[in-house]
Amino acid sequence: MSLFLAIPCTLALAAFAAEDPPLPRQAPEGTRAVWDAAYVENGHLRQKLDLFIPPGDGPKPLVIWIHGGAFMAGDKRGGNPALALLQKGFAVASLGYRFSQDAIFPAPVEDCKAAVRWLRKHAKEYGIDPERFGAWGSSAGGYFVAMLGTTGGTKTFDVGGNLDVSSHVSCVVDFFGPTDFTKMTEQSKALPKSMEHDSPGSPESRLLGGPIQQEKEKAAKANPITYVSKQTPPFLVVHGDHDPLVPHGQSVLLVDALQAAGVPVEFRTVKGGGHGVGFGRAEHEAAEAFLTRYLKP
Repeated sequence: MSLFLAIPCTLALAAFAAEDPPLPRQAPEGTRAVWDAAYVENGHLRQKLDLFIPPGDGPKPLVIWIHGGAFMAGDKRGGNPALALLQKGFAVASLGYRFSQDAIFPAPVEDCKAAVRWLRKHAKEYGIDPERFGAWGSSAGGYFVAMLGTTGGTKTFDVGGNLDVSSHVSCVVDFFGPTDFTKMTEQSKALPKSMEHDSPGSPESRLLGGPIQQEKEKAAKANPITYVSKQTPPFLVVHGDHDPLVPHGQSVLLVDALQAAGVPVEFRTVKGGGHGVGFGRAEHEAAEAFLTRYLKP
């Protein structure tokens, strides 16, 4: 079974948005775990993160995992492949963020950047290296890590506390995240059972607060490609070419923009792969090798 959730239609997405009890706390043996750390003072119940620090001396490089769930569902404790990196000497943070039913764009992007600043501010306390932060996410989480990577050189989404430290990350692993919301329906037409992203009830429209084709200015502000520059950190992008929910072309657009800016980027297409379906050990080994190259030189 895939580690990633494939949801076939908007109605199913809405069903997953219902409130569920939090998943149980589980951490690998020997790991120091910090549960539900509030990265926004007196904030929303989802503005929390879990942090895992492996044993051993020295400040640890940190991998920040951001879960998917169509911007309206998911849990920071569910299906986190980055936890396997604890055995390789990485610390791992798993972020929660406000869903689209809680607050629309740019709120969840601001949450992710606030979490990065909180982690950097508290790096010495938790034995992590503030200069070695990487971000990894899938689906909606892939979108958020792409936004972290491309907006590191701008203060556009930095609001709230800990503004004396940066929200930049040193590298990004984007698993099948959307990029240009306005092109998703057009790119999906060739695949059966694809989603109508232009509808008012689509995950992207809910995130923006209105039908995406009527919110083109906001969609441009929400597009990580808008912020790509030569200062953007290295990216690994992985996408299935039969993804019915987030078209493979979304990653093609991002990779083309990164390459045009001279950003180091690796692009892996999973042949016949769906929305996380068909992914296996090879893709996770590629992520591990990429994160090791840029965070543990």
